[in-house]
Amino acid sequence: MSQSPSPIETDSEPAAETPTPPGTAPQPSYVKLAMRNMVRKRGTSLFHFTLTAIALLGILIGLAFIDRYFHP
Repeated sequence: MSQSPSPIETDSEPAAETPTPPGTAPQPSYVKLAMRNMVRKRGTSLFHFTLTAIALLGILIGLAFIDRYFHP
């Protein structure tokens, strides 16, 4: 009961992707646009990051004090 090896399939079908016209490039992804925007506006990005970090620490420390105050 020996079986003959299956024939190797070739790539005779075209690719599933639709080709883009030569004059247009695909739009960059949201992540690439966001990273490019962060690099361009360094000061604003750093300010917002610092503000977010301070606010998060303030909330966590505030919750810790409230928890300690109400649960002796």
